[in-house]
Amino acid sequence: MASAALPVLAAESGLSRYLDEIRRFPMLQPEQEYMLAKRWREHGDRDAAHQLVTSHLRLVAKIAMGYRGYGLPLGEVVSEGNIGLMQAVKRFEPEKGFRLATYAMWWIRASIQEYILRSWSLVKMGTTANQKKLFFNLRKAKSQISALDEGDLRPDQVQSIAKSLGVQAQEVVEMNRRLGGDASLNAPVREDGDGEWQDWLVDETSNQEARLAESEESSNRTTALRQALNVLNDRERRIFEARRLVDDPITLEELSDEFGVSRERVRQIEVRAFEKVQAAVRSGVARLEAVHAPA
Repeated sequence: MASAALPVLAAESGLSRYLDEIRRFPMLQPEQEYMLAKRWREHGDRDAAHQLVTSHLRLVAKIAMGYRGYGLPLGEVVSEGNIGLMQAVKRFEPEKGFRLATYAMWWIRASIQEYILRSWSLVKMGTTANQKKLFFNLRKAKSQISALDEGDLRPDQVQSIAKSLGVQAQEVVEMNRRLGGDASLNAPVREDGDGEWQDWLVDETSNQEARLAESEESSNRTTALRQALNVLNDRERRIFEARRLVDDPITLEELSDEFGVSRERVRQIEVRAFEKVQAAVRSGVARLEAVHAPA
């Protein structure tokens, strides 16, 4: 699935034109999305895959805007998000009952965050789990306590953020200084200052609180998914990863030969493993939300 035919955001100065261009692609109704996804999965219909991708470019742009404060070219962030979107389309299973946007959100964010971590030398060297958590959650935590001014945080703000994220106060101070000078998410998209970026995007969430909750939920699900794989035995994990977590899934026939069982048996193991992971993810997300819930 190639991205050559997709619109390209060459520079942030061309953001308005890019947003105008991607808005020309129609949004899909659930029935249209389902049929296109089936055509892609069952027949390898590249035109169907292209329609699925282009109809979600606005979602990528909206998510990418949230990473403007990391000092990287917005065009590259959008491009990485588009790669994540294409991976999501490649793996999307419409019969599961979820909309593509719900599924793709994780892949888009994961692709963008991986690119940012690769690009930031300060984060690449000696990065701890707490530093990664701070790197991607500090601005959100600041917004929740209305601490969006540039410069050092007040001691009470540092303590509040450290407690909410479960990190040391000094780590908050150091990461805040690394990420100093965040660009405003209300930056104008036109040179004449007429209109902000969100005026050009379809925002399906009702308010800022909903967007913050959505971001937290995605982070929780990512963590929970990694932990959920531990509920599988060796054979289940091998089959689950080979069928669900790789770019080119291994066929049932190959796995059948590898384990000396029938194709149907492999399929049954895959389904059972998927159900176990789903249950573990739901349980893990619930635990993480309880841990991070305000006292």
